[in-house]
Amino acid sequence: MPAALDRRRFLQLSGLGLSAAALAACGGPATVTQSGSTAAGVSGSAGSAASSGIDYSGVKPASEITWWSNHPGKSEDVEKALIEKFHQSQKDIKVTLVTAGANYEEVAQKFQTAQVGGELPNLVVFSDVWWFRYFLADTIAPLDPLIKQLEIDTSDYRDSLITDYQYNGQQWALPFARSTPLFYFNKAHFAAAGLGDKAPATWDEFSEWVPKLQGAGLGTQSVYQHPALAGYAGWSFQNNLWGQGGGWSSEWDITADSKQSVAAMQWLQDSVYRGKWAGVSSNDAIDDLAAGAVSATIASTGSLVGAIKAAKFDIGVGFLPGGPTEKSPVCPTGGAGIGIPKKNTPEQQLAAATFLKFLTLPENTASFSAATGYMPVRKSADMKLVVQKTPQIQVAIDQLAVTRSQDYARTFLPGADIEMANTCGKILTQQGDVATELAALKVKLTDIYTSDVKPKL
Repeated sequence: MPAALDRRRFLQLSGLGLSAAALAACGGPATVTQSGSTAAGVSGSAGSAASSGIDYSGVKPASEITWWSNHPGKSEDVEKALIEKFHQSQKDIKVTLVTAGANYEEVAQKFQTAQVGGELPNLVVFSDVWWFRYFLADTIAPLDPLIKQLEIDTSDYRDSLITDYQYNGQQWALPFARSTPLFYFNKAHFAAAGLGDKAPATWDEFSEWVPKLQGAGLGTQSVYQHPALAGYAGWSFQNNLWGQGGGWSSEWDITADSKQSVAAMQWLQDSVYRGKWAGVSSNDAIDDLAAGAVSATIASTGSLVGAIKAAKFDIGVGFLPGGPTEKSPVCPTGGAGIGIPKKNTPEQQLAAATFLKFLTLPENTASFSAATGYMPVRKSADMKLVVQKTPQIQVAIDQLAVTRSQDYARTFLPGADIEMANTCGKILTQQGDVATELAALKVKLTDIYTSDVKPKL
């Protein structure tokens, strides 16, 4: 394997040959070709997608379009408000918002089911872990001709957010609900424990704070709540792995079973079973914090505004803590973008892109950020009033400067995120042997790589 194969090069080389059967077997929804058949070898369809382009100069936008969303960060109200604002700004295009699922996975399944039968959306929300599967299936349109036609200023999007959707030299989505994990804490609890108004700089420091929180008579179930493992373990635990000098992988070298990774996961397990100061959320850790059941947790920036509204106390936030080996950068990015289905007519695609341009205008991304806590995706977004109202958002914005690209194993191996969550469940909720479980995870991840990725490099 190449010693230094970057993210773009991997997608260009390995993604093109991943079969739908492999994707489904590894836990993701099967990709389908535009004719509706399962894609057994999608290099040809992906190649046609990469080379296709439509001249939109003489196209009249469709009068009605639909937008499928799972309303990330409980954003349905602000999404509706932005649609209404769009309607007031022009009369030619009507947008209908459709709840397509409760999470990114449900939207993905619904979208791919619609390829073989049913009505497709004109815009669809998808996470940075899922979007390239749509590219492989040749089901999303390259946005470059639409960007050119509508004169969308891509240079004003935050570099680390827009480049996540660049593939084969083209743009396949625009960033929308982009996030990082944050350290959340109950300010009143920290004050009662004599800890002041700040997040810990490292997990070792937080471990030293635990006895103070336990002894403060706070009536909590646990001092700390690990996030729900489904969808969060593979993402947020990268922070702990990196802090110990480990990771799910180092480029294509699967390092989930390294001594550093084992040490990180052992620390997580010990927080639950040995120290008994941490629990594992069964649903949503931020709800546990807002209810006063715990004093601190890790959650997405997209949960920020909802948590502040739900809690009957002041919520503090901070950067993700570092570890004994690495203190910075130890924070991964995440979240979702918006793309346009390829099977739609040029008229529908142009109308969808017109709304997408509006949705991500600087003032509108600022409004979305104010309502949810997600990152403003435009550099020129004026966040002064937003930060005045919700100062915690500034912490999330500042943390963008010290983020780190996610491990290849999580983002590029199909179905790996589910395998990671299952392994973390065995370790944190069944007290499985850490080294044994991580060794088994390495076998599974290596098999995905060897069977579905390596032959295409």
